[in-house]
Formats: sequence, C-alpha cells, structure tokens
Amino acid sequence: MTWQTHPVTPDRFEDFADVVNPNRRASHCWCLSHRLPASQVEELGRGSRERAMRSLCEREHPPGVVTYRDGVPVGWCSIGPRADNPKLAASRLIRPVDDLPVWSIICVVVRGGHRRQGVTTPLLEGAVAWAASEGAPAVEAYPVDPAGERMDLTMAFVGTRAMFEKVGFEVVGTTAAVASRMPRLVMRRDLSASSICG
Repeated sequence: MTWQTHPVTPDRFEDFADVVNPNRRASHCWCLSHRLPASQVEELGRGSRERAMRSLCEREHPPGVVTYRDGVPVGWCSIGPRADNPKLAASRLIRPVDDLPVWSIICVVVRGGHRRQGVTTPLLEGAVAWAASEGAPAVEAYPVDPAGERMDLTMAFVGTRAMFEKVGFEVVGTTAAVASRMPRLVMRRDLSASSICG
C-alpha cells in the first residue's frame, strides 16, 4: 500500500471534490465556511461555492491537501497559515496561544467508503509534512477531548484529541469554544529542525 499527499492545486481539484462532495451538490460543504466570509465567497465564486474553492486552489498557499492511497484520493485536510483563515484569525473563542505564526488544521475528511481503514494518520502526517516543506514553524489543531464520551463526528473538523496525539501533537492550551458540549483544545506540533530531526 502506498500513500501520497499533495496540495490541492487546480489540477487536483476534482480529487478534492471526490472526497468532500462526490455528488457535486451546489449547497453541500466546499470547506469554505471557516476560510471566507459569505461576501468573499460571492465575490470569488460569483454565486458558486465550487468556483470560490477553485479560486483558492490557485493561490500561493492552496487551502489544503489531498491524501491518496494507491493512487485513489481518500482524504482531505484543510491546512494553511492561521492568518489566511479570517474567521479563525478573528475568533474570540479560539485565540492564539502566542505570537508564533502557526498553520492551522480546521477540517479533516475521510472519503465515504474509506473510513475506519487507517486513513487519518497518513493524512495528518502528509499535511504536517507539506506545511513543514512550506516553512510553517508549527501546526495547530483544535480538537475536542471527549474523555470517553460518545460524540457526533459528522462535522469532521472537530476531530478528537487521540487522532492528533497519534501524529505528535501536544496540548498547549484550551479555547473558549465547545463542540458537542465538550471543550475544544489547542494542540500543536512543533516543526523546528530539532523536533523533526529527533
């Protein structure tokens, strides 16, 4: 089995769409709600969320990565500089821990038919490796800690503490935000040379 992770550039847009919106429904999520205000979605996409997301894929930092298993797109991770996510940057509930210009993970999706097959770990590892190659000093995620409670995972960006711990993230703070009535954490993976090399 081979795994590859690539940024969602225009030539990989259809692979991204196969993961997050396989039926190409106009009203379905295109992973824009945390990245752009409605006015910018309208401006970029002329009324189409799909066109707005395509526009983001043309930018210097594409909005995330797609992971492939044996050449098949199976996962999506929205990752990029926190400052490039206006809603997150302006959030009063998920405030920065410090002044480090972190990159943030705000959504993780495993394609239907491929869930519970070990996709999340290589997806997150690939996303972090891409961020490191782009010069990110650290990557943050904002999962919940269900502490043994069952939680609704339909909103994939929520994630759980365990999936991030598995790929080297550590808790560095808490937020004022909650998900499924559970507090949301700030978890970070340092990408400095010393942390990567050992």
